[in-house]
Amino acid sequence: MGAWKQFLASDLIVAPFEVNKGFSFPYSQWQTGSNGQPVGIDRFVGVNTPWNVSLGANQTTGDFQVEYRSLVYNSIKQLYYSNFLISSSGDPANLRILVPGAGPSGSGDVFISSGVSGSGPLYDNFLQSTLTPQRYWDNFSILVLSVPSKVYGEYIVPTTFQLKCGVPGVEGTITDDGEGNLLSGSTNVGNIIYPQGLAIITFSGSLFDEDVAFWSQETNMTCSFSSSMTIYETQYKCTIEASEYNATLNPSAQASGSIFEWTGSYFYDPGNGQLLDGLTGSYFSPYVTTVGLYDEAQNLIAVGKLSQPLPTSPTTDTTILVNLDF
Repeated sequence: MGAWKQFLASDLIVAPFEVNKGFSFPYSQWQTGSNGQPVGIDRFVGVNTPWNVSLGANQTTGDFQVEYRSLVYNSIKQLYYSNFLISSSGDPANLRILVPGAGPSGSGDVFISSGVSGSGPLYDNFLQSTLTPQRYWDNFSILVLSVPSKVYGEYIVPTTFQLKCGVPGVEGTITDDGEGNLLSGSTNVGNIIYPQGLAIITFSGSLFDEDVAFWSQETNMTCSFSSSMTIYETQYKCTIEASEYNATLNPSAQASGSIFEWTGSYFYDPGNGQLLDGLTGSYFSPYVTTVGLYDEAQNLIAVGKLSQPLPTSPTTDTTILVNLDF
């Protein structure tokens, strides 16, 4: 048997907290992990060439998902590098911008930017911090490693990404510096977009050069990183006041009562509700062993078991905290 008490809004506290989990996938597990679950890590080549339908499969890229090389190149350029085609720290705007009332001593409107022909447009390139970014664009080809969101969660944790690649005797490692840059040794070879799971290699002259054949055929790769996910913990404060639950509903504690059968089921009749003589002393106090959480229709949806029976107090409030993580 049980007793119910309604929660108040002040009894519920919802607190988010972030959890991280590290992964390391050799190339053989990029499509399907060691547990048999799909992973879906893929790699692509982006090439600065016009799309030509007559070239057919020669224009496609990707180990598990087929994409066109020219579309990969132009999509990455548009989304992440369109403001960095001239300068690695950001291009000047290609049009002058009118700022109202920004002239010296409030003299009126003023135009900013040089308006240099051919400079970068004002697009949003998914800048990840207020630090001055370093993004180098290659006019010929790029390499892209894509990690699906079901694996990295909300974002790849900065400084945890690592890509190992090469053949025995000729191996290299790319890491991220925590600011969105990919490094091979001390050389900036590209960028990582943490909240979208993309590692983009744009720098020529390293082991991870825009060597299309090497990138497309070599399978001795290992991708490692930590994922991030926000979990919401709901804390329910179950307060038993000193004047509450000071009697027991346990049938075995009743002085009178009987068990009767009705249509094949057995029920307990508590009789007059008086307790046994040994349970009526001044030191008697019920013990709490289980807390159940019910919905508005009084359906049991969660059960919390205490590690040991907890006596209620007839003089002070007793509070039991139930934490649920989602």
